Amino acid sequence: MRRHDVITFDCYGTLIDWETGILRGLHEVIDLRGISTEDEPLLEAFGRHEAHIEAGPYQRYRDVLAEVLRALAAELGFAPSESETSRFGASVAHWPAFSDSSEALRRLKRRFRLGVITNCDDDLFAATNRRLEVNFDWIVTAEQARSYKPSHHNFEVAIERLGLPRERILHVAQSLFHDHVPAKQLGLRTVWVNRRHDRRGSGATPEAEATPDLTVPDMRTLADIATGAPI
Repeated sequence: MRRHDVITFDCYGTLIDWETGILRGLHEVIDLRGISTEDEPLLEAFGRHEAHIEAGPYQRYRDVLAEVLRALAAELGFAPSESETSRFGASVAHWPAFSDSSEALRRLKRRFRLGVITNCDDDLFAATNRRLEVNFDWIVTAEQARSYKPSHHNFEVAIERLGLPRERILHVAQSLFHDHVPAKQLGLRTVWVNRRHDRRGSGATPEAEATPDLTVPDMRTLADIATGAPI
């Protein structure tokens, strides 16, 4: 950890419990129709549709989520209302933080400068950041980059803003698909926060193969290793 001056983070899935937020929003719409669905297939379908839409022409993340809901609903045999798609698109602001995120970020902030590279809109991340209770030194959103990870462009924008050699930057993320594959291709060291270590499958992220430099089950463990001071 002494090799690095900056830690950059993925946000949703790593710091924010996006799968709980996603499922809550989807069930608010699906359950009204009396449709019975299991959570894991829903998350897998979400990840498939989200990746497909994000690979196309850039649009705001709230609009990506609205398109995801429409695609999922079509598979289930109904059409959501405009108010439902709008509400789901804005639901990011209410997705909960993992219980260890804020404290771990505060501990890491004492030793490192911190950044975020997130697939989100500026205003939605601003709402999320209030839940994390930390001031990041750099924030790079998909809205600013006009693209979505796993595009290399999002990381290249961040690296340019940081103005540091890549070997001084450590990227921390949950998603192998969105983060570890492109980060490793660009020569960054990475830490995999494997939030799903006790569950099968890749959840709301498409499956991918990557070799992170370190794997931890949660943010608290990372803070213990990085600071050498478990609490």
